[in-house]
Amino acid sequence: MRRLCCAIYIVLLCTIASCAQASDSSLRNVLDKDRSNRAANGELLKLSASEHAARGRVYLENRHFPEAREHFQLIIDNFADAPEMSYALMGIGRSLMWERAYDKAIPWFERASKEYPATKDGRESLAFLGACNVRLGRNVEAAAAYEKYTVMYPTGERIDSAYLNIIDAYREARLYDKANEWVEQARVRFPGTPTETNAIDGRLRMEIYRKNWPAAIAAADLMLSINKFSRSMVSKDEVSFLKAFALEKSGKRAQAQAEYAVLASNTSYYGGLAADNLSANGSRVKRIVSSSSVRDYPVPFKAEVIEFSRKKGVDPRFVMAIMKQESTFNPSVKSPSAARGLLQLVIDTAAKYQAQAGFPNLQPDDLYNPRTNIAVGVEYIADLKDQFSGLYEAIAASYNGGEDNAARWLARSEPKEAGIFASEIGFAETKNYVFKVMNNYRAYRDLYTDKLERK
Repeated sequence: MRRLCCAIYIVLLCTIASCAQASDSSLRNVLDKDRSNRAANGELLKLSASEHAARGRVYLENRHFPEAREHFQLIIDNFADAPEMSYALMGIGRSLMWERAYDKAIPWFERASKEYPATKDGRESLAFLGACNVRLGRNVEAAAAYEKYTVMYPTGERIDSAYLNIIDAYREARLYDKANEWVEQARVRFPGTPTETNAIDGRLRMEIYRKNWPAAIAAADLMLSINKFSRSMVSKDEVSFLKAFALEKSGKRAQAQAEYAVLASNTSYYGGLAADNLSANGSRVKRIVSSSSVRDYPVPFKAEVIEFSRKKGVDPRFVMAIMKQESTFNPSVKSPSAARGLLQLVIDTAAKYQAQAGFPNLQPDDLYNPRTNIAVGVEYIADLKDQFSGLYEAIAASYNGGEDNAARWLARSEPKEAGIFASEIGFAETKNYVFKVMNNYRAYRDLYTDKLERK
């Protein structure tokens, strides 16, 4: 069985590497084509709408945003009736959104959603319009966009998240009654589904933020009684932890400690936090952990990680925890979102740190070099550590989900403790990522010193 799993893993790595090579090849291909399709003044020549869309898509997928917009703009300027028009409008908005230029992205999403409501690009643009407003703190406007989505596209691809985003948007606007109304609407619309669980979780997190401990305990009890956690954004362990936290804050210490004691026997992220809580309060707790060994948690590229981590005051064990999750220590990996190498860096992020890392002329393929990748990646991690005051959960969330999103989740966390922050993470992928990285980090701390020497 172990040999079979290893064989499958090797095939998977080879498949990922092949996809990375194909993506890099496509990028080099369109770069070469664009060089030969320019006029003497440097302007890109007009091609067919389909060719501009195809090249723009390659650039967008590889995070070469100005180049993508150049192609999309030529579609908009020259092919008003082309079927690629909706994608061009949405693509410009999406590229600006990825660059965090939300104010500039909004007009493009408004135009695409208004002019092409019957297309997927139009539907996506309306959802992205809500997301941009959220990131700008315009929560009422965001809720309005998401409400419009629920009316126009009751079976749309993002209908579930539209309801949940409305709840969080009204909460962040401090319109708590409106938020609770949409919790109930979601329960009616999606009974017995993960979306109902997620909606009640929105209430639980909101009441913890408000320090309304009885309401938080009631929401937790409701979720535990429904017991529909599969495929939801929240686990039973998380809800149990938040209930114990609310019990503790409401003065019911004995009940809280009993909840923590049950949870501490689990190997989950929240089980670890519960064990930490009990230990900090003087309780002796035997934590059941999954077997971890040096073989499971190796320290490849140790010299480079130690060198650059020491310079920036970053725990090298945390760098290893991220590296294990990002690439399983494979320097040639490229993700579908164009992240490269050991620490899976995208070129637009790497460009912000390349000079201070000592690589002023960095090219995308340089990120496959382990030393280069680690040097730039540690600069990035160190910056995130400063931004988030050393809260490792927030650093990991930012690394995966973006700095502005992590800042928003931290602002929603009250108090600003690790478990509360983790519960506020709004993307399922990012939340799961944080749990895995933090479990990796716990294992590396158990196994190694801060010099990556075996304990």
